[in-house]
Parts: sequence; C-alpha cells; structure tokens
Amino acid sequence: MTESRLISNPNTEYQKKSHSKTKRVISNVVIYFILILCTVVFIYPIILVLINSFKKKLYITDSPFAFPNAESFNGIENYAEGLSGSGFWTAALNSVIVTVFSVILILLLTSMAAWYLTRVNTWWSRLIYYAFVFSMLVPFQMVMLPLVGVASKLHLDNVFGVIFIYIGYGAGLSTFLYSGFVKTIPTEIEEAAAIDGCSSIQLFFRIVTPIMKPTTMTVAVLNIMWIWNDYLLPSLVLGTNVTDTTLPVAIQVLNAGRYGDVDIGVLMAMIVLAIIPIILFYLVGQKYIVRGVTAGAVKG
Repeated sequence: MTESRLISNPNTEYQKKSHSKTKRVISNVVIYFILILCTVVFIYPIILVLINSFKKKLYITDSPFAFPNAESFNGIENYAEGLSGSGFWTAALNSVIVTVFSVILILLLTSMAAWYLTRVNTWWSRLIYYAFVFSMLVPFQMVMLPLVGVASKLHLDNVFGVIFIYIGYGAGLSTFLYSGFVKTIPTEIEEAAAIDGCSSIQLFFRIVTPIMKPTTMTVAVLNIMWIWNDYLLPSLVLGTNVTDTTLPVAIQVLNAGRYGDVDIGVLMAMIVLAIIPIILFYLVGQKYIVRGVTAGAVKG
C-alpha cells in the first residue's frame, strides 16, 4: 500500500505543475489580449488621422473610415497646402522656442530645488516641497482666468513670457520626481566629493546630475509632450494670431474657414506634421520613462 502511494506521488506532483503551467499560459494570453486591445484603441485614432490626411476633402466626410482609393487619393496635396499656408512655419518655430527653453529651465531649476530641499531636510524645506506637490493637484481651469490678467500685467503674454508660466506649472511634478530619486542617492558619495574639495555647485553638476540622468530623461519626455501639444494655455495667453502663438493653436486657426467650412484633409495633414516630432522623441526616450518614474516614486 505504501509502495503504491510512493509511485503515485510523482504523477500527482507532475499534474499539479502541469495545471499550474496551464493557468500561467492562460493568464498570459488574457493579459496580452487586453494589452493588444488597449494598443489598438489608442493607436487607431492616429492611424485614422494619417489615412484621412491623404484623402480629398469630400471623401473624408462621406467615408472617414475607408482607405484611400484611386478616386479619393489626394497624394501629398494636403501636406503641400498645409506647409505653404501663411504662418505655419512661424508657429512651428514658436513651439520649438517655447518647448526647448521651457524644458531646459524646468530641468535645471527643479533638479537643483529638489536636491537642495531633500538634502536640507528642515521643516521649511518640507513645507516648500509639499507646496510643490500641492500644485500638482490644482486644475489649470481653476486659475486660467486670473492667469490671463496676471500675465498681461506682467507682460508675459508673448512667446518668451509664456516660458515662465510653463516653468511654474511644470515645477510641481518635476520636483516631485527629482526629490524621490535624490533620496535614493547615497549621501556618502556627496560627502566623499565634499571632502575632496568640491563646492556645492561642483557637487551638483559633477556628481549628482550624472546620477540623475534617468529621471532627467523622464522629466524631459513628459514635459516636452505636454508643452508641445498644449492648446489651452497658449490660446488664452498668446491669443489666436498665427505669428504670435504655438503650433496647436495655429493649426486650428489656419483651418477655420468661414461659416464652419474647414478643409479636413489639410487639417489632418497638419496634425500629422505636428505629432511626428513628438512621436520620434518619445520613441527615443520611452525606455527612461518607467525607469525614472519608478525611481522617483519609491521614496517620493
């Protein structure tokens, strides 16, 4: 009897392992199916815009979900017309200026602030840190009306002035991410550099900044995507003059015809042109996002 039990035990263990493996396979299949479904849901609108950017105007309204055929295909005419439109390149340059300078200053100022507030660790430094965190919870819609008046009085209602507004709104999340990462950096590294004669400025730029590279890339990617694609803030502060505003606002203004007449094909083409740079940058920096957010949230 005992011998038969010993013989049956290996089979039982094998069946348990096989059943467990089957459950893992089924679980992985379900997870991959959900992820693929979510990917299709998110990518489909972009593909739809890309398809319609090569179609003639009337065919877009009649059959927006159909692929271009010999009759509806418009080649690159929509792109040529969009690029030749007055003000497109000026608005694109404004977007580049606002995005580049805003992100550079956000990275520099918030990284220094986060490092100092984390290392000082007093009651007032914690108070300032929590003020940065609280600013993340305030919706822009609550302050957008008084913001327009303040920006006008301070003469910030221009391309270079709006940079300082973006710095203020980007400081909360950026400081939060940097602070969490700085807490993971061993203080012994900084103490050793200080003993070797590094000043505070040298310590930050030569020791701390290279270590914070993953979080810096994460903060850069998140802020570039936000500022480049932002429509509401530039439309309120900069207005709708194409030569004085950024690309998202200019796209809407350049394609707003009379009595609601909009050339959808040109509009789709300009949207594709506007999202190409941000997609390319995201593909380059995407590997740093999860790594930086995770590192910044461990002790943040």
